[in-house]
Amino acid sequence: ARRIIADAPDDAWIRALVNDLDRQVRAGPLDRLLVLWGLSASAAARVFGISRQAVSKWRRSGPPAGRAPALAALAAATDLLDRHVKRENIPAVVRRPAASLGGKSLYELACAGRHVEVRDAIETMFDLRRIQP
Repeated sequence: ARRIIADAPDDAWIRALVNDLDRQVRAGPLDRLLVLWGLSASAAARVFGISRQAVSKWRRSGPPAGRAPALAALAAATDLLDRHVKRENIPAVVRRPAASLGGKSLYELACAGRHVEVRDAIETMFDLRRIQP
Protein backbone atom coordinates (compact mmCIF):
# COMPACT_ATOMS: atom_id res chain seq x y z
CA ALA A 1 0.00 0.00 0.00
CA ARG A 2 2.82 2.41 0.86
CA ARG A 3 4.47 1.77 -2.51
CA ILE A 4 1.21 2.44 -4.35
CA ILE A 5 0.74 5.69 -2.43
CA ALA A 6 4.35 6.74 -3.08
CA ASP A 7 3.98 6.04 -6.82
CA ALA A 8 0.55 7.67 -7.15
CA PRO A 9 0.35 10.65 -9.50
CA ASP A 10 -1.72 12.72 -7.05
CA ASP A 11 -4.15 12.62 -4.12
CA ALA A 12 -7.19 12.58 -6.40
CA TRP A 13 -5.93 9.34 -7.96
CA ILE A 14 -5.48 7.79 -4.50
CA ARG A 15 -9.01 8.83 -3.47
CA ALA A 16 -10.42 7.35 -6.69
CA LEU A 17 -8.52 4.10 -6.04
CA VAL A 18 -9.77 3.90 -2.46
CA ASN A 19 -13.37 4.52 -3.59
CA ASP A 20 -13.11 1.83 -6.28
CA LEU A 21 -11.56 -0.67 -3.85
CA ASP A 22 -14.19 0.07 -1.25
CA ARG A 23 -17.00 -0.59 -3.73
CA GLN A 24 -15.29 -3.75 -4.97
CA VAL A 25 -14.48 -5.20 -1.57
CA ARG A 26 -17.43 -4.11 0.54
CA ALA A 27 -19.71 -7.03 1.23
CA GLY A 28 -23.23 -6.83 2.51
CA PRO A 29 -24.04 -8.31 5.91
CA LEU A 30 -25.46 -11.52 4.43
CA ASP A 31 -22.40 -12.19 2.28
CA ARG A 32 -20.13 -11.38 5.21
CA LEU A 33 -22.06 -13.82 7.41
CA LEU A 34 -21.77 -16.58 4.81
CA VAL A 35 -18.04 -16.04 4.32
CA LEU A 36 -16.99 -15.62 7.95
CA TRP A 37 -19.20 -18.38 9.34
CA GLY A 38 -18.25 -20.67 6.42
CA LEU A 39 -21.88 -21.21 5.43
CA SER A 40 -23.08 -22.76 2.19
CA ALA A 41 -26.35 -21.57 0.67
CA SER A 42 -28.06 -24.60 2.24
CA ALA A 43 -26.64 -23.83 5.68
CA ALA A 44 -27.63 -20.17 5.37
CA ALA A 45 -31.12 -21.25 4.33
CA ARG A 46 -31.39 -23.28 7.56
CA VAL A 47 -30.27 -20.26 9.61
CA PHE A 48 -33.12 -18.14 8.23
CA GLY A 49 -35.69 -20.89 7.66
CA ILE A 50 -35.84 -20.24 3.91
CA SER A 51 -34.93 -22.06 0.69
CA ARG A 52 -31.52 -21.99 -1.01
CA GLN A 53 -33.19 -20.12 -3.85
CA ALA A 54 -34.34 -17.46 -1.40
CA VAL A 55 -30.76 -17.11 -0.12
CA SER A 56 -29.63 -16.44 -3.70
CA LYS A 57 -32.39 -13.88 -4.13
CA TRP A 58 -31.47 -12.18 -0.84
CA ARG A 59 -27.83 -12.00 -1.98
CA ARG A 60 -28.89 -10.28 -5.20
CA SER A 61 -31.68 -8.02 -3.92
CA GLY A 62 -31.36 -7.94 -0.14
CA PRO A 63 -33.61 -9.60 2.42
CA PRO A 64 -37.22 -8.54 2.94
CA ALA A 65 -37.77 -5.88 5.60
CA GLY A 66 -39.34 -8.41 7.96
CA ARG A 67 -36.04 -10.33 8.09
CA ALA A 68 -33.91 -7.24 8.83
CA PRO A 69 -33.89 -7.75 12.65
CA ALA A 70 -32.59 -11.33 12.33
CA LEU A 71 -29.90 -10.32 9.84
CA ALA A 72 -28.93 -7.30 11.96
CA ALA A 73 -28.52 -9.48 15.06
CA LEU A 74 -26.32 -11.95 13.19
CA ALA A 75 -24.37 -9.13 11.54
CA ALA A 76 -23.62 -7.66 14.99
CA ALA A 77 -22.58 -11.11 16.21
CA THR A 78 -20.34 -11.54 13.17
CA ASP A 79 -18.72 -8.14 13.77
CA LEU A 80 -17.85 -9.17 17.33
CA LEU A 81 -16.46 -12.51 16.21
CA ASP A 82 -14.39 -10.80 13.52
CA ARG A 83 -13.00 -8.38 16.10
CA HIS A 84 -12.03 -11.03 18.68
CA VAL A 85 -11.44 -14.30 16.80
CA LYS A 86 -9.07 -15.13 13.94
CA ARG A 87 -11.17 -15.30 10.80
CA GLU A 88 -10.10 -18.85 10.00
CA ASN A 89 -11.36 -19.99 13.42
CA ILE A 90 -14.84 -18.44 13.23
CA PRO A 91 -16.49 -21.44 11.48
CA ALA A 92 -15.26 -23.74 14.27
CA VAL A 93 -16.29 -21.31 17.01
CA VAL A 94 -19.87 -21.02 15.76
CA ARG A 95 -20.20 -24.80 15.38
CA ARG A 96 -18.73 -25.78 18.76
CA PRO A 97 -21.34 -26.80 21.36
CA ALA A 98 -21.14 -24.72 24.53
CA ALA A 99 -22.35 -25.60 28.01
CA SER A 100 -23.52 -22.00 28.45
CA LEU A 101 -25.84 -22.52 25.47
CA GLY A 102 -27.38 -25.71 26.81
CA GLY A 103 -24.98 -27.89 24.83
CA LYS A 104 -25.96 -26.19 21.56
CA SER A 105 -23.69 -24.32 19.17
CA LEU A 106 -24.20 -20.74 18.00
CA TYR A 107 -25.04 -22.15 14.57
CA GLU A 108 -27.72 -24.43 16.06
CA LEU A 109 -29.25 -21.48 17.94
CA ALA A 110 -29.31 -19.49 14.71
CA CYS A 111 -30.99 -22.39 12.88
CA ALA A 112 -33.63 -22.46 15.62
CA GLY A 113 -34.45 -18.82 14.85
CA ARG A 114 -32.82 -17.58 18.06
CA HIS A 115 -30.78 -14.89 16.29
CA VAL A 116 -30.87 -12.32 19.10
CA GLU A 117 -29.72 -15.00 21.56
CA VAL A 118 -26.75 -15.68 19.27
CA ARG A 119 -25.79 -12.00 19.37
CA ASP A 120 -26.30 -11.82 23.14
CA ALA A 121 -24.23 -14.96 23.73
CA ILE A 122 -21.34 -13.57 21.71
CA GLU A 123 -21.57 -10.21 23.50
CA THR A 124 -21.37 -12.07 26.82
CA MET A 125 -18.48 -14.18 25.56
CA PHE A 126 -16.35 -11.09 24.95
CA ASP A 127 -17.60 -8.91 27.81
CA LEU A 128 -14.42 -8.36 29.77
CA ARG A 129 -16.26 -6.53 32.56
CA ARG A 130 -17.34 -9.90 33.96
CA ILE A 131 -13.71 -10.85 34.59
CA GLN A 132 -12.58 -9.80 38.06
CA PRO A 133 -9.13 -8.15 38.36
